[in-house]
Amino acid sequence: MPAPPEPIAFIDLKAQQARIRDRIEARFKAVLDHGAYIGGPEVAELEAELCAFTGASKALAAASGTDALMIPMMAMNLEKTDAVFLPAFTYNATASAVILAGATPVFVDVRAQDFCLDPIDLERRIGEARAQGLTPRLVVAVDLFGIPADYEAILAVAEAQGLTVLADAAQSFGARWNGRWAGNIAPVTATSFFPAKALGGYGDGGAVLFRDPELYEASEQVRWHGTDTGRKESVRVGFNGRLDSLQCAVVVEKLKLFQGELDRRRQIAAIYDRRLANHVDPQAFGVGCGSGYGLYTIATDRRDAVQARLKADGVPTAVYYSQPLPRMAAFSPYAEGRSFPESDRLAGRVLSLPMHPYLTDAQANYVCDRLIEAVG
Repeated sequence: MPAPPEPIAFIDLKAQQARIRDRIEARFKAVLDHGAYIGGPEVAELEAELCAFTGASKALAAASGTDALMIPMMAMNLEKTDAVFLPAFTYNATASAVILAGATPVFVDVRAQDFCLDPIDLERRIGEARAQGLTPRLVVAVDLFGIPADYEAILAVAEAQGLTVLADAAQSFGARWNGRWAGNIAPVTATSFFPAKALGGYGDGGAVLFRDPELYEASEQVRWHGTDTGRKESVRVGFNGRLDSLQCAVVVEKLKLFQGELDRRRQIAAIYDRRLANHVDPQAFGVGCGSGYGLYTIATDRRDAVQARLKADGVPTAVYYSQPLPRMAAFSPYAEGRSFPESDRLAGRVLSLPMHPYLTDAQANYVCDRLIEAVG
């Protein structure tokens, strides 16, 4: 069995850091010199750069991707009788944010082709929620693994039903839909700067991006303990959702590399697409969409055996996610008696392959060689 051309990392942060370490150190020195560790000039700089890149009208840097979800939800003054619709197959932070914001999560099944929220099932769940006495308020469309959800259909359902759409773009910074960047698709978008993300910091972080700035002022208040602009009086319930100056400085520098790194992610994905299409089920996306390739995820019926074989061959992989949210103890009370067949099926089939801009073509082809052998 041939060995990998060189050791393969699932995500490689060291190679990226080597490119920008001197700039990061200079940024850290600047923060140490001015001493504004909270609310320093780097915060406004990052928010402006995020707007410039995505086309969003406003941006708020937040302490984490989960906070970026909670902030606009709290700004909407959600109540327990308000229904928030979200995919059954995603990371648990999405559901936790809904509950922490005071609303009731309503899970929606996903589609086999793109692994994202199913607009047809969404309409059905809205009807069920109303029948149970809940008031439908919000749809959280998760761009799973970097691929935009079906916003054309989701926005149409939301408009017809009187709901707001919040995009969970924690994995999809750099994705595009009909010419718009993630962050400028839905009225409000949450993203994450967790280090492993395509655009990540050196700690927890995130941002809220506003296409429609109507929620911006209330969200800004929520982020800073619910206080008014002068930080003198609490005008609503809020919490400490700020992102510190050091993390903002890191993300600003990494944003300068982002387009080039995204281009390289696309090149790696093209190798995977071309070589694996007839051997596994790819995550598909519609015309006019482009993935941010936060992850590259396929599906196969022999997932566990294939993963074990790849590990033995020096190919790191990961499973996101092995259990749909309604099957978890924290969330199962919100889904009693409901079925999510596609989410259950995908939980046993998905496998994420190495994806980062510092993979070589030889490494990507080695991954394909070993995966094709593993699936038989």
